[in-house]
Amino acid sequence: MKSIMVTGCAGFIGSHVCERLLEQGYQVVGLDNFDPFYPKAIKERNMEGFRTHTNFSFYEIDLRKEIPVNQIVQKVDLVIHLAGKAGVRPSIDDPQSYIESNITATQNILAYMREKSIKKMAFASSSSVYGNTESVPFQEDFKLDEPISPYAFTKKSCELLNHTYHHLYGFDIINLRFFTVFGPRQRPDLAIHKFLRLMREGKSIPVFGDGTTARDYTYIEDTVSGILQACLYLDTHQSVYETINLGNCFPVLLSELIEVLGKEARVETLIDRLPMQAGDVQQTYADISRAEKLIGYKPKVSFAEGIKRFVEWFDCN
Repeated sequence: MKSIMVTGCAGFIGSHVCERLLEQGYQVVGLDNFDPFYPKAIKERNMEGFRTHTNFSFYEIDLRKEIPVNQIVQKVDLVIHLAGKAGVRPSIDDPQSYIESNITATQNILAYMREKSIKKMAFASSSSVYGNTESVPFQEDFKLDEPISPYAFTKKSCELLNHTYHHLYGFDIINLRFFTVFGPRQRPDLAIHKFLRLMREGKSIPVFGDGTTARDYTYIEDTVSGILQACLYLDTHQSVYETINLGNCFPVLLSELIEVLGKEARVETLIDRLPMQAGDVQQTYADISRAEKLIGYKPKVSFAEGIKRFVEWFDCN
């Protein structure tokens, strides 16, 4: 495995993945369409550290449209498919755009791979597929027939689509269910980034519910390590179709997140209590035993340490 395609390369996770791959000597082909979900300038800054790297090639491509087979000249051995539209609440307002950006885009990537005889892919799924599952921690073999947002529905649909290509064409695929990834370059709409920005501006934080919702926050370095470990597994194994959780196995209450973030930022937090929103889940909690057994995944960065690093990054940018 020498050359890897990374879709969504200008995003939060994608840019970190590209940097790690380039550091390790891989040839990287990056795809992104600079979706206006948040400013293009932010994504361009994400790529500043590697945009001109000799081993990096970039294509601005909208995956909602079919990829011309000969448009990308480099041959790749594996695809890390991170591109897609994220966000639970926005998906409720505009479900069609999520169907196009997630399901249609994934179909187009799979079709491109088939045309180019690329048979290995690591796919970015989401903990959202678990919905309001009451059994914890979340295990990959849970029956998941009750999604509670269009975003969750599209991610589960993509997993099923991936299985179809595995069955019909022998693709080797690992679905990676991410659990609330955070750290430097985190999207500005996500809670930790948004809360810290409001704290620094002296504004109140909107809290939906009573603060008892919980998320399994996973630091970006650990998520990237899991992605690359999955790629190495795909490179050395055949007839693979797997789904694994990439979480931290340590849910944190929303009230605790705000407390730790405020303490690290050294500010007094102001709270604006609001009712729970449709599509929000009560908690996420990853069972990571399968990921540990399959690819050797072991998160190393604690929640508190991750928050400290994020605050340091935020205050320098």
